[in-house]
Amino acid sequence: MRAHSVIILESNSAVLAQLQDAFSENKDFNVLYAGDDGDNGVKEILRLKPDLVVVGMFLKGTDGCGVIRTIKKTWADAKIVAMGVANDELIERALSEGACYYLVKPFSIATALERIRELMRDKIGEHKEVAIARKKPATTEEKISEIFISIGIPPHIKGYGYLREGIKMTVERPYVINSVTKELYPTIAKKFSTTSSKVERAIRHAIEVAWNRGRIDAINAIFGTRVYLGVEKPTNSEFIALIADKLILENMV
Repeated sequence: MRAHSVIILESNSAVLAQLQDAFSENKDFNVLYAGDDGDNGVKEILRLKPDLVVVGMFLKGTDGCGVIRTIKKTWADAKIVAMGVANDELIERALSEGACYYLVKPFSIATALERIRELMRDKIGEHKEVAIARKKPATTEEKISEIFISIGIPPHIKGYGYLREGIKMTVERPYVINSVTKELYPTIAKKFSTTSSKVERAIRHAIEVAWNRGRIDAINAIFGTRVYLGVEKPTNSEFIALIADKLILENMV
């Protein structure tokens, strides 16, 4: 039996690489194209007509739902697996646009591939399903604390607790990183009986403490790449997103 041809679209470069490697290493699949741009993705999908399209909800250019809708208008028989966060509205949109299956992040790569193999054998598209293949971190706070210790954020400063809470929120609800001032800071402020502005300042101070201690190599080691150099430092939202993303990826086995 020939390998199933696959096109993968995903905005997170690490997730994209993991999926591409996993599919490529499996004799049942042949990756024709992988990218993070929805517009380019649509062109490649309609040009190559793969057996399967795996598409993330947040892409450059046209988003995931837009990609699904555009493909289905031109190529009604396209077999599409969507993937994204656990949001009922988003799941409903993806399925209503034409996705046959929805993988909820974070998910196990091995489990996802096994389920997709089953779907291909079962002639994917005969029915729509939602897969919740998540694994909750058993010790999220402990992992965050270990990261803070390694990069030099001391537990006695206020920003330590605020930052930890912000990362936990982002791991649980990745959407919140897009509403830092309107939702993330106010939620943290309410929990700690303070103000949003004080939360923002304390988190910024915590990040500055780490950078002032000069542990750039340790910081880059945490993320597995040279993310920052010298005095360059991330914004609050960038830092929270980086660590939250790392923790999410660690649960994708």
